[in-house]
Amino acid sequence: MKLFLENQPIKMKGHRQMKKTLLTAVSVLVLSSPLAITAQASEGGGHPLPDVDLTFKGPFGTYDKASLQRGLLVYRQVCANCHSLKRVAFRNLSALGYNEDQIKAISSEYTVQDGPNDDGEMFDREGRPSDRFPSPFANDKAAMAANGGALPPDLSLITKARSGGADYVFGVLTGYAKAPADVTILDGQFYNTHMTGNVIKMPPPLSAGAVDYEDGSPKSVEQYAKDVSTFLAWAAEPEMEQRKQMGFKVIIFLLAFAGLMYGVKRQIWSKVH
Repeated sequence: MKLFLENQPIKMKGHRQMKKTLLTAVSVLVLSSPLAITAQASEGGGHPLPDVDLTFKGPFGTYDKASLQRGLLVYRQVCANCHSLKRVAFRNLSALGYNEDQIKAISSEYTVQDGPNDDGEMFDREGRPSDRFPSPFANDKAAMAANGGALPPDLSLITKARSGGADYVFGVLTGYAKAPADVTILDGQFYNTHMTGNVIKMPPPLSAGAVDYEDGSPKSVEQYAKDVSTFLAWAAEPEMEQRKQMGFKVIIFLLAFAGLMYGVKRQIWSKVH
């Protein structure tokens, strides 16, 4: 009887610890599953967001560097005319497969405001790899004045700020359509099947053949939208691949620890008759 009472707390503690460990491992697997990711893609207008086939989706997904480079090209030639990318530095483009010389060449195409100089004045200079992508407008007021009163959002974290992530970006970029007869669209507005409220002030930014792809990829609106959505997903979460790798290591550790705890529990209670 004494042995039984002394070991009773150990039994409860072991069960609770093992249960907690297993639940943690299962939670990580569920949250990383494609089903969970798809379930999040619900924000939009009257139409469900498309479930785009993107290589980085799911627990085993990784970024396609070729798509990332094409997406950067689409951003630079189309999106950068109105949208900033303030949280991304040129040197970060090494993750897309660019070498040091290529990054220097890209950054040098931009003009960056610096200063003050010895006279206390700001001045413009050529961009450097350490600089971040400059905004296309001097300030928010200038951005609103150039866009009919609407402030174009910074795209650095857009896939994190919108439910649906990259699917949302793809849906909006490809969702322009003719408004139904019972929907009134004012001047300067456009109907979009995936935009919240189905009304957007941004004109359709993409058109077939607008951006030249040197690798032979289709020059279609859908391909442009897919590539730039991939690029913006990377901009918002460049450490995604490392996070997934660490997640699997943690899961393996938790499962091994749960097995060890179960073995300890069996060893302890094997002495109880």
